[in-house]
Amino acid sequence: MILYTERLILRPWEESDAESLYEYAKDDRVGPIAGWPPHTSVENSREVIKNVLSAAETYAVCLKEDNKAVGSIGLMIGKSSNLRLSENEGEIGYWIGVPFWGQGIIPEATRELIRHAFVDLRLETLWCGYFEGNEKSKRCQEKCGFTYHHTNKDIHWKLMDDIRTEHITRLTKEEWKAGFIIRKLEKHETQTALSLAWEVFSRYESPDYSAEGTEEFRKCLCDEKYLDGIEYFGAFDSGTLIGMVGIRKEKCHICFFFVDGNYHRLGIGTRLFECLKTEYTGKTITLNSSPYGLPFYKSLGFHSSSGEQLVNGIRFTPMTLQIKRNGERK
Repeated sequence: MILYTERLILRPWEESDAESLYEYAKDDRVGPIAGWPPHTSVENSREVIKNVLSAAETYAVCLKEDNKAVGSIGLMIGKSSNLRLSENEGEIGYWIGVPFWGQGIIPEATRELIRHAFVDLRLETLWCGYFEGNEKSKRCQEKCGFTYHHTNKDIHWKLMDDIRTEHITRLTKEEWKAGFIIRKLEKHETQTALSLAWEVFSRYESPDYSAEGTEEFRKCLCDEKYLDGIEYFGAFDSGTLIGMVGIRKEKCHICFFFVDGNYHRLGIGTRLFECLKTEYTGKTITLNSSPYGLPFYKSLGFHSSSGEQLVNGIRFTPMTLQIKRNGERK
């Protein structure tokens, strides 16, 4: 498994990473505060890669620019954690080389591992911890949504052969989902939303279209006349746009509706639609659904207003939703 963020690649460790690992892990400001001794040689680092960092769900944190390992992050699921977790729970651990402190790299990597744990692995609860005095780790966990749960005092830490106090934090899947922000987009955010639309369309909907249809959709995303007058709403995970919907209000027509594939089946599309409805005061909304989107729109209450059509290579089914406002009879 290889995971990607805006700046990072999270990939399995390789023995060829030994020199890079030693470069950062030999610093006594890194390991001891995280609970492990500084590395003593390149060979020592190579052995750690083979015997420790080769574990499942353990990733080298690499910058996209050179794919060089500058830190590590891992997910210990169930019995692989020393917190005595169930099989639907996991513990996240991490560190980063000193030259990269203060750049937000570990929070960025942690947010992606959280997404991976809850969406791909379908875990329900994540745990994290930091030793007394490790304020950097504490702040990282707070930024990523973890909240204090309990403290383990005066524990013997075998790797360092000392006595420590460890503070444990927790994040549930529902807490993570509740942290998504849904709001109307500013004008300068439009291009990001359209880029997301193209990315999701290419992955999930383009296979149902001819080459002509795919090109027609691409042209729509670049046609200023077509785009004029569309208002957009977005869903965000820690500042990253993960879903968008665009509506032409004067026609009460939804033109775009896409959610990042990494966030499917989390209710984000439904929340986006609910946000749109609070801003829109009409009683009828229309849209043209792709074959892929039909089940979702039906779940929102849309009904087909005619059969599937094919225009310029684009397959779609016209759909309509009658909105029941408060106080109205069904």
